[in-house]
Amino acid sequence: MKKFTVEEVAKHSVASDCWIIVDGKVFDVTEFLDVHPGGKKILLKKAGKDASKEFKKFHNASIMKKVGLPMQIGVIESAVTEAPSQPTTETKQTSTPVKVAETDIHQLVSGEQARYGEGIPYGDPTWYQDWNSPHYTQSHINLRKSIREFVDNEVMPFCHEWSEAKAIPREVVKRAAELGILNATSGAAKNPRNVKYMKYPLPGGVKVGEFDIFHEFICVDELSRCGSGGFIWALMGGLGIGLPPIMNFASEELREKVIPGCLAGDKFIALAITEPSAGSDVANLKTTAKDMGDHYLLNGEKKWITQGAYADYYTVACRTGGEGMGGVSLLLVERTMPGVNARYMDCQGMWGSGTSYITFEDVKVPKHHIIGKVNQGFKYIMHNFNHERLGIVMQANRLARVCIEEALKYSLKRKTFGQRLIEHAVIRNKFGHMIRQCEATHAWLESVLYQLKTQPENVTPNLLAGPIALLKAQSTQTFEFCAREASQIFGGLAYTRGGQAEKVERLYREVRAYAIPGGSEEIMLDLGVRQALKQAFAATKQKL
Repeated sequence: MKKFTVEEVAKHSVASDCWIIVDGKVFDVTEFLDVHPGGKKILLKKAGKDASKEFKKFHNASIMKKVGLPMQIGVIESAVTEAPSQPTTETKQTSTPVKVAETDIHQLVSGEQARYGEGIPYGDPTWYQDWNSPHYTQSHINLRKSIREFVDNEVMPFCHEWSEAKAIPREVVKRAAELGILNATSGAAKNPRNVKYMKYPLPGGVKVGEFDIFHEFICVDELSRCGSGGFIWALMGGLGIGLPPIMNFASEELREKVIPGCLAGDKFIALAITEPSAGSDVANLKTTAKDMGDHYLLNGEKKWITQGAYADYYTVACRTGGEGMGGVSLLLVERTMPGVNARYMDCQGMWGSGTSYITFEDVKVPKHHIIGKVNQGFKYIMHNFNHERLGIVMQANRLARVCIEEALKYSLKRKTFGQRLIEHAVIRNKFGHMIRQCEATHAWLESVLYQLKTQPENVTPNLLAGPIALLKAQSTQTFEFCAREASQIFGGLAYTRGGQAEKVERLYREVRAYAIPGGSEEIMLDLGVRQALKQAFAATKQKL
C-alpha cells in the first residue's frame, strides 16, 4: 500500500480531486462525492484533512469494510510505523501469567489466556474479558477465533444489504458449510455416528471426539454477533430443528438421503409443525396423513415455517391416528412431491429466513418416509424441543448483548447538553439494568449446558425441560428489554433502517420472532412451574 504524508494529502482538497484521511488510511473520494448519502458538502469540508472523528460520529465499522476500503489508495506514513491504538483480537501475554492448577483434569484456560475481542465491557461474555471459567479449553478458544473471523469478514458488513433484499446468498450458506459451521450448529457433531455424513470437517480444527455442547454454544453465540436474526435463521433456522429428528429417529435410508446434502449446504430442510390453528398446542394439530396401503395421503396447512420457502425437505408433523398427542407422527416430505406448495410470508422481521405458508394437497408420501414409529411423533417433537429452545436462548442473549455493546459504543461518543450520553445518570441506569439481566441469563445458560454435558443423556430431557422453558422466557424478555433500552439510547437513529443503529433497529423488529416460536413466553413460564410442581408433589409424597 502506498504511503503518503499529511502534507501530500492536503494538496487534494477540491471537488475534482478530493482525498480524506480516516484512521491513518488515505481515501480518494472524488467519485463518491455525488453519491454520498449525506451530500457532497460535508465531505468537501474535510477534503485534504483527517475526517476520523466525523466518520466515527456518523457511521458504523461495517460501512468502512463494505464501502470505504475499495476507495483506499494508501496510508499515512506515520501510521505505518506507529503501534496500533485499537485493541487487538489476538491473545495477549503479560509478564505475570495466571497459574492454572496442574491437577485440573479439564485443561481449563485462565482469563488471561482466553482474553479476546474489543474489550467493550459486557460486549462479550466475561470469560473473554479476564474472568476464569470452568467450561472452556484451548479447543474452544480456537473455535471462537475461527467463527469470529468468518462473521467479521464475510457476514457482518453485508447483513443490512441482505436484510433489505430479504434474501441471503446461497454461496454464504455454502461457505459456512465448508467451514464446518453447519456440522456444529445442527447437532450432528455431538454424535460420532454422524461423521460419515459430513463432507467437511468441524470448524476451528475441533475433533469430533472432543466436540461438546459448549463448542456448539460458541458457534451459535459468535454467529449471533452479526446482529441479524434473519441471517442466523437463514443459515440454520430450519437445519437446527428440522434435521435432528432425521438424525435421531429416521431409518438409515432416510438419513443417507437427507443428512449429507443438508450438512454440505447443498440442500435445505425445515420443520413443519405450526399450523394456522395450532401453535404451542402441538397435540391438537389438524394436518392429516391417511394410510392408503403403500403410501400416506397428506393434507393440511403449515404456517410461519422457517426456511420453508426454499426448503428441499420438510419434517412434517401430521395426524396418523386419533385425537391428541397419541395420534401424531412425523413424515419426511420432499418439495418436489406433487401437491406441495410453499410461499413466502411478509413478516415483521427475520427477513431472508424464508418464513413460509405451506399447503399439502393430496400429497402421496411413501410409507418408508415415516420418521421413527407411527403415532410416536409427539415424543420425537418433545425430544427436539429442548435443543430448539436452547438455540433460541443462545441467540437471544447474544442479541441482547449486541444491543448493549452497540448502545455503549454510541453513548461514549454522542454528546447532549455538553456531556457524553454515558455521563448522564439516567443512561447509566439503563445500562445497569440491561447488563444485570444479560449476565444473569448467560450464567444460567452455562449452568444448564453443563448439565447437558455431564448428566446421562436419558436423564436430561425430563430434568431440564422445566428450567429450559423458564430460561427461554428469561432470555427473550431480556432481549426485548435490551432492544427497547438501546433504541431509547440511540433515539431517532434506531427508528431508521441502516446507519449507526442498524443492528438495534433490526433487532427491535425481531424480538417477537424469539418470544413466540419454540413455545411462547406464557407457555414457557407455565410449563416451567408445572414441571417444578411435579417435583414438589413427588418430594412431598416421599416424606408422607
